[in-house]
Amino acid sequence: MNVVFLDSDSLPLNIPAPAWVTDWQDRPDTPADQVVEVSRHAHVLITNKVRIGRVELEQLANLRFICVAATGYDCIDLAACRDFGVTVSNVPAYSAQSVAESVIASIFALRRQLFAYQRAARRDWANSRHFCVHREPIQDVQGSVVGILGKGAIGLATARLASSLGMRLMFAEHRGVTAVRQGYQSFETVLAQSDVISLHCPLTEHTRHLIGVAELAQMKPGALLINTARGPLVDEAAVLTALERGRLGGAALDVLCQEPPPAEHPLLNSPHSNLIITPHVAWASQSSLQRLADGILGNLQGYHRGSLVNVVS
Repeated sequence: MNVVFLDSDSLPLNIPAPAWVTDWQDRPDTPADQVVEVSRHAHVLITNKVRIGRVELEQLANLRFICVAATGYDCIDLAACRDFGVTVSNVPAYSAQSVAESVIASIFALRRQLFAYQRAARRDWANSRHFCVHREPIQDVQGSVVGILGKGAIGLATARLASSLGMRLMFAEHRGVTAVRQGYQSFETVLAQSDVISLHCPLTEHTRHLIGVAELAQMKPGALLINTARGPLVDEAAVLTALERGRLGGAALDVLCQEPPPAEHPLLNSPHSNLIITPHVAWASQSSLQRLADGILGNLQGYHRGSLVNVVS
């Protein structure tokens, strides 16, 4: 049994080779033009973000199973996998708590102006005539409205934490849908009434640039935008413009359209005081990493035993 892990260094943990694997190749990273060469004899591929599409599958005659070392599987051409008889499994929900806590932390940081007041303490407090320094308006988290786009495991975990803090919840219906399901509000209503918009939906052609110029214009002035899902869900240029013009009160982005981004990326170089950029790590708490490792090994074991789990295609 030949197993190739195409990008093991994308995870800060070691996945041990199961005893039944006869050939285990642990590759820190695999450039796109080397995928076929290194996978030619593989029966099983493990990938976090290395793309496997129709062109690769056409040349991998031995491949039977792909384990995605993540919840999102937009790096895999599922239709092509079905055509070539390759089964795909992911690791669902392992990071729901970690990502949800990251969202809540960002809401506190932005509404409570933590970074602005950290700077004020270092620069201005020693010279203050009073015991405190007042700068940016501080807003409570309790009573604010969070609009959640995506009602999967992470969206629901975010909702539970937000509700426990006294935030009001709104789940958005799909954009462009007129028949609103029970438990949801129309996409436009959620944009207009939310103090915080948090994205938790997969990247598809329908959700690409889900938040763009028109959507940002519909949002409540001064609202926050949080994206811990996929970078292309937002139009990055539009977000930066909305921040600079004061339309957006702040943004917390754990994902960007290109990862890793170029050093000259406008968002990375923006001096905006209420812009938080983190390098796609909202998912990576220690407990999440352990659940991910267990999930990968569980998927491999399911394939070996002939009782597949977490199948997405």
